[in-house]
Amino acid sequence: MDLVFGLSWLLTVFLEGIHCQGVYAPPTVRIVHSGHACNVEEERYTERVYTIREAETLELTCLVTGHPRPQMRWTKTAGSASDRFQDSTVFNETLRIANIQRHQGGRYYCKAENGLGSPAIKSIRVDVYYLDDPIVTVHQSIGEAKEQFYYERTVFLRCMANSNPPVRYSWRRGREVLSQGSDKGVEIYEPFFTQGETKILKLKNLRPQDYANYSCIASVRNVCGIPDKNVLFRLTNRTASPSIKLQVEDPIVVNPGHTVTLVCVTVGGEPTPTLTWVSNAETLPAKAVLNGGTLTLPAVVTEDAGVYSCVANNNVGNPAKKSATVIVRALKKGRFWITPDPYHNDDNIQIGREVKISCQVEATPPEELVFNWLKNGRPLRSSERMVITQTDPDVSAGTTNLDIIDLKFTDFGTYTCIASLKGGGIPEISIDVNISSTTVPPLFFSFLVPPNLTVPRGKSPLVTQEGDTVELQCLVSGKPKPIILWSRADKEAPMPDGSMQTESYDGILRIVNVSREMTGSYRCQTSQYNGFNVKPREAVVELIVQYPPTVEEVFTEIRQGLMRSFAMSCRVLRAHPSRVLRYEWRLGSRLLNAGQFDLQDETEFNVRSLSREGYGEYTCDIINEAGAGRCTFLVTGRAYPPEFFYDTYSPLWQNRPRVYGYKLQWTQMNPGAVDRIVAYRLGIRQTGQQRWWEQEIPVEGTIQTGELITYNLTELIRPEAYEVRLTPITRFGEGDSAVRMIKYSTPINPHLREFHCSFEEEPICMFTQEKTDDFDWTRHSAATRDTKYTPNTGPSSDRSGSKQGYYMYIETSRPRVEGDQARLLTPIFNVAPKNPYGPAGHAYCFSFYYHMYGKHIGTLNTFLRQKGQTSSESPVWSLSGNQGDRWRQAKVGIHPTASFQMVFEGIRGPGIEGDIAIDDVTLEEGECRDPPPNNLRSLAPPTADHIWRLCVTLPLALFSQRR
Repeated sequence: MDLVFGLSWLLTVFLEGIHCQGVYAPPTVRIVHSGHACNVEEERYTERVYTIREAETLELTCLVTGHPRPQMRWTKTAGSASDRFQDSTVFNETLRIANIQRHQGGRYYCKAENGLGSPAIKSIRVDVYYLDDPIVTVHQSIGEAKEQFYYERTVFLRCMANSNPPVRYSWRRGREVLSQGSDKGVEIYEPFFTQGETKILKLKNLRPQDYANYSCIASVRNVCGIPDKNVLFRLTNRTASPSIKLQVEDPIVVNPGHTVTLVCVTVGGEPTPTLTWVSNAETLPAKAVLNGGTLTLPAVVTEDAGVYSCVANNNVGNPAKKSATVIVRALKKGRFWITPDPYHNDDNIQIGREVKISCQVEATPPEELVFNWLKNGRPLRSSERMVITQTDPDVSAGTTNLDIIDLKFTDFGTYTCIASLKGGGIPEISIDVNISSTTVPPLFFSFLVPPNLTVPRGKSPLVTQEGDTVELQCLVSGKPKPIILWSRADKEAPMPDGSMQTESYDGILRIVNVSREMTGSYRCQTSQYNGFNVKPREAVVELIVQYPPTVEEVFTEIRQGLMRSFAMSCRVLRAHPSRVLRYEWRLGSRLLNAGQFDLQDETEFNVRSLSREGYGEYTCDIINEAGAGRCTFLVTGRAYPPEFFYDTYSPLWQNRPRVYGYKLQWTQMNPGAVDRIVAYRLGIRQTGQQRWWEQEIPVEGTIQTGELITYNLTELIRPEAYEVRLTPITRFGEGDSAVRMIKYSTPINPHLREFHCSFEEEPICMFTQEKTDDFDWTRHSAATRDTKYTPNTGPSSDRSGSKQGYYMYIETSRPRVEGDQARLLTPIFNVAPKNPYGPAGHAYCFSFYYHMYGKHIGTLNTFLRQKGQTSSESPVWSLSGNQGDRWRQAKVGIHPTASFQMVFEGIRGPGIEGDIAIDDVTLEEGECRDPPPNNLRSLAPPTADHIWRLCVTLPLALFSQRR
């Protein structure tokens, strides 16, 4: 019987597993990009690299699939992706970093998990590009004259600029371009230890012609549109490193409130050095006034003391530096203590024995400290029985001692310790010590009372409630009265103010807004050196903090359909006091149930049949003497949000130009939790628009858990991006919505049938720039392109006639020179296998529109590049020279035999009026048909494509306005 039951159980589990495999799916992720990317490419080991210019906005979108809906998170190099940007984006599909900085580059991971299988992880490396202004520094060879640059001296000009990617340097002397070998007296090289980041120009044995203006140009070849930067340095026979002089004494000792002026002057250096002031405190005081080489510190205070340095720099040799120390005179922290006879273990002082009165202050500068002693207001001199000593200020803080040998009744009185500074101007510190008595027992006199600590009756244990203000008290007695130090006695924890120890002059510790963590034992003890120098006394005060109950769950959302039953429970975790706990259940303000806890730690409330009046917020308050803890339950009939499936990435061809459909797929989260879903409200709007176009999708029958629901979106226009919102509807009303973006990119099929790109989207249909060429193609529109300096070249619109439309072109302005080449590569296309007995190769028609207008137009070439091809490339199409201010179409038949890509090569002509542009690149299977005549766009009749666009976009626009 057990065997039959076991086999039946295994069969059931197996069948349920098959069923679950059809419903649940482990997570998968895919990273797509948007925003201001310069380039996205695949490198070795299939690593994706996303390059972006510094200060642009990074946007990465993680497309997630799986059921249940996976939880996803962005991280960076195994850490948080949050680098001073909104933390909320870390858990969103789109990671957005505005004004990205160079330190925020690195590898970003998208991780998704839903409890099924291993988490899905994809990564992309973000490379931030930048170019700082270059700096030129000049040095002479070691051992040669440093004051000036004489003939027959070797000089090094070093240029450096921080950049990514690595910067390339070029040098000019006046208008002459310097290169290796162009001048026997010049060497240009990149030191190994700088890995090519520094370019050094070496001038061997200076000649008269070497005294000139030198320009260093730093370039990253217009990568990411970053322009070249340059710096100029003038080398003369007077060029010299800086030298300076401080016109102040060192150190400068001043009283508080005085004004300090530090003057720094240059005594040498060509070009004229720049003077700056720095402080050992890293930043100058906010009130500091700088005027050239003069630094003024008005109304100085103790915090302004420190070392101030003048630094001179003219990029020749090493910077010059001179420093001065500012000392602000001060006296502070005076205190005293009395030490009984050190030869007897007794806290009392007896007549005939020795007593020491010690006085201590802190002084700046310590060598100016002077002490004087008075007895009853009269100066006291050191003698055999009254010994006055002073410690060495270099060993410890300034301390003076008065040793009274063989104490007598005549020594009663007031002893005064006076501390001052020799220079005057600082108020002196005076400390009085009273030695007196009211009783004189035989042979013993107690004129000082050792300290004693006690806790007042009823002050320990001290009971208070959380949030109150409480005072812990220790009574202290003794002459003189010592300072009390408070600390935690039961654990190594800080005091309420954050310190490990708190001082009190009256023995009271005041705690404002006391919390439950402050419960425990507090120690009060006398300070060792405040009055009587004896073993510290201590006492302990117990503090008990009462607090309201801590409960769970603090907040719970319950989604239920009408006429159903459910239960809510509230449990006590902690409470003080924990006895006599009461509970109260309420719906809104209406009391439902109340009672007291006996031995249990939770209370439960049951709803047998939910009515419409039963929707709302339920609360359970658990109450003790200190207050109440509350459990909150929000009971609603809102349906959970749908969960989109992201398995359809590309639009579907509708056999009409530029018309695509999209298969929208989703499952419903917990469809059985509430009433049956009767419909979905579908909202669609174009990105950047305010109004939604909405419609209802009716639902027949009951939706099952994991059931895949499909709805076809039609009449969508590529390359628009759409925001789709889906909201379930039940008898309760609208549920939670789910929103996703639909972004169209050019569909790339594994086996090519058709490819079309009009460069309207920034990823430019996965075109890439050749790395070994001289410069890059640029994506632009006529509305944004600046034709101020080259008005007689380049297109005035894209191929369709729109000034807002985009195209690709080569910018031939400076620093481009004649013959410079720019190459643009299409994606790689796979060729479907052919019948082995049929003809070799495939036939494809490659077409594009070109615009070659300007008197300096160079050459436009197209190449066919096949996988495994080793022979040199020759163009399959080529055209040179001015072709007029119009777009023309080119068609060329190709017959690739392996995976291939097409290459556009633009070659710069003899001048700046030579911009070449391309648009609407198409690749179709089959031989080319006859190209249409190249009529002027303004005279051409409307095409079917134009008519279709008008028929589709106009109704959508009118419908959007009516909404």
